[in-house]
Amino acid sequence: MLYDFRYTGTNEQGRTVQGELQAESLRKAKKQVAKIAAARNIKISNIEKKRLFLYTVKLPTGRKVKGRQYAYYKREVVKALEKMGYQHARIERAIIDIRLKPPFQNILNFINLSAFMLQEGMSFDKILRLLWEEESNITLREALRKVQNELKKGKDGEEVFHRYRDVFGKFPAYMLGLATKSGNMAQIFTATAEYMQREADYKKNLRQALLVPLFTVLAMIAAVVYYVVSIFPKTASLFLKFDLDIPPMTAATLKLSGFLSNNWIWIFLVIFLPIIGLYIWWQTPKGRVQRDRLLIHLPIIGPIFHKSSIEIFFRVFAISYASSNENIETLREAAAACRNVYIEKGVKEIAIPLMLKEGMELVPALQKAKVFNRTTLNRLKSGAEAGNLLAIARQIYMFYEKEITYKMQNIIQAIELYIGVFIFIILILLTFVSAEIALVAPPTPGI
Repeated sequence: MLYDFRYTGTNEQGRTVQGELQAESLRKAKKQVAKIAAARNIKISNIEKKRLFLYTVKLPTGRKVKGRQYAYYKREVVKALEKMGYQHARIERAIIDIRLKPPFQNILNFINLSAFMLQEGMSFDKILRLLWEEESNITLREALRKVQNELKKGKDGEEVFHRYRDVFGKFPAYMLGLATKSGNMAQIFTATAEYMQREADYKKNLRQALLVPLFTVLAMIAAVVYYVVSIFPKTASLFLKFDLDIPPMTAATLKLSGFLSNNWIWIFLVIFLPIIGLYIWWQTPKGRVQRDRLLIHLPIIGPIFHKSSIEIFFRVFAISYASSNENIETLREAAAACRNVYIEKGVKEIAIPLMLKEGMELVPALQKAKVFNRTTLNRLKSGAEAGNLLAIARQIYMFYEKEITYKMQNIIQAIELYIGVFIFIILILLTFVSAEIALVAPPTPGI
């Protein structure tokens, strides 16, 4: 999350200079201030962070009201309260000021309610004031209040929302800023809400299709390993004391138990070190590109990932293009939002340079990027030839939305079936091994 900082210094003429900026930490703020000082020949004397103050005021009715205010010094809060008529307020600096990103649902509710009230003809200034007063999340409430104040002062909407992209999200902040300069704010807000809802549905389906089955399988494997390594040997060792003949499945399970007990460190290293190494590599820029390239080429699930990224790309493209009608900026935003670094890299580093430097048309440039499937490119080509690119972009994302929804449902059902079969087989094997132990009996005396 971003914090407010204020720097103070003197210029070449000896005059005091002040400025404000936002940064994630004091260290990053100092780097930004150093660049500003070098560019403007300013000698920095102080950098201050805006702090959170908690205050309690007593109304004429006797009721006490608590509030919170960000300021650089306590006296700034005192002056602000005195202007409102509160003379003897109790003000304390907050010990802890943790700013967490607002829940996704809160941001989606804000955009949906804004779209509805804009359609009803309410001004955006009144909407912001109403919603920040009703907002329960502190971080989002503070952001909405600041946005309203800055827009009321006449600041550029794109710049204002861009400063709070860590609160709203990168793409929603871009679209909301674009909406403030558009003639149809309600339409952009509605389209942005649809995009965010689709994003949430996709993540929910992905968790249901991959993460839940994965954790189920891992939990089942862990339970079986615990049974084989810990519980089973204690039972079977009773028969070893009497030198009894052990059945083949029991003997094999005991050997497996001994192997796992004696070599668990090496097994752990062989399994998890490559996974940890791969995860670390995937966090690098090249690793993310190769990871996302691999994802869209996986069997069965790969085409779903690919088409889902294409769907999001053209959904964002349609929203942004209808609002700004600028191909290059629209392509950049769509590529950044498509959830696939490999596709983003192809669009930004191949398609866009070809359009800017060589004057290539949109569709041939996207073909050179080699990140979209043939069906999409053919549809774009026909739309470009007919001069109806926006309508074709909408058709593409609507078609893939339906297709992905149906295929994800089928995949989820298939995975659930396979998980059920896997668990059934494991339980059958454990039942056979346990039943085999029950059949072991010591020889009858005298026989």
